[in-house]
Amino acid sequence: MSSTKPFVTLGIESSCDETGIGLYHSEKGLIGHQLFSQVDIHAEYGGVVPELASRDHIQRALPLIRSVLKGANLSLSDISGIAYTAGPGLAGALLVGSAVAKSLAWSLKIPSLGVHHMEGHLLAPLLEDEQPSFPFVALLVSGGHTMLIDVKAIGKYEILGESLDDAVGEAFDKTAKILGLGYPGGPALAKLALEGGQDAFKFPRPMIDRPGLDFSFSGLKTFARNTFAKYPDQKADIAKAFEVAATSTLMIKCRRALEQTQRDTLVVAGGVSANLSLREELDAMGLKLKVKVFYPRQEFCTDNGAMIALAGHLRLSKGQVTSGGEITIQPRWNLEDLEAV
Repeated sequence: MSSTKPFVTLGIESSCDETGIGLYHSEKGLIGHQLFSQVDIHAEYGGVVPELASRDHIQRALPLIRSVLKGANLSLSDISGIAYTAGPGLAGALLVGSAVAKSLAWSLKIPSLGVHHMEGHLLAPLLEDEQPSFPFVALLVSGGHTMLIDVKAIGKYEILGESLDDAVGEAFDKTAKILGLGYPGGPALAKLALEGGQDAFKFPRPMIDRPGLDFSFSGLKTFARNTFAKYPDQKADIAKAFEVAATSTLMIKCRRALEQTQRDTLVVAGGVSANLSLREELDAMGLKLKVKVFYPRQEFCTDNGAMIALAGHLRLSKGQVTSGGEITIQPRWNLEDLEAV
């Protein structure tokens, strides 16, 4: 990286049902980002249709890149490197982002790098003015992942625990579907839970009576289904009981992870980190344990290009690149396999 010319990283996110573009500047930080969500496209199917997701990424990627560059008063020639989500995610969707990134990088004669989607989420709080310091414990909670990680430095990750079945985001979505709520289910369930009674039902906190830091949420979803079958007129109360049980379980496991690692900082990221009930639980725990808790701002909780631009920048600016011009993705990718910065 030149010592005089700033390094500008273009980030491309296309792992699932949102096309995100971000621009990260070595001196100014995040200078632009835009997102197109496919929620309306998939809503009638009640979930993501991979083929439709891939087709829409193809249509959205280049126009979004042009728009973000224009908003930042930059041109393609100002880009120093390109980061794209290489995995985990839907193979077809990942291929779109990889193809766009590799083609642009080749034509501009600049480096490119495939970024781990969950590392993007993990580092998203670094986009804020008040940032966590390494080392810390991270709780990553998204539609496809629930995991606790001991973060020693960028790229130095130890998975402490993860979901053995449904991720918590999946459990939220599936429970919302059981209750007949709209898509996406998680936000709809959280909204309905605001109308529910705190003590109407008490749902189990899965796996808290066992040692270790793994999660399991499929049983909680089943408990919600059985309760709804008995009490179909108490949707709000069931939504409330489910949310309380899920967020309490996450809090309990976070507390254990902090005590086990003796860390004094917790980072919470991923789509479910936007849940206000979860934030209240973790903030209260943080005050009790004298632990600092960090979240991304709401718009960076879900998938976005800004986090990919940041994660890519931290690596590209240190000389890390994806070798060769071939289009490469890793739909399954262990976070512990990443190279340290």
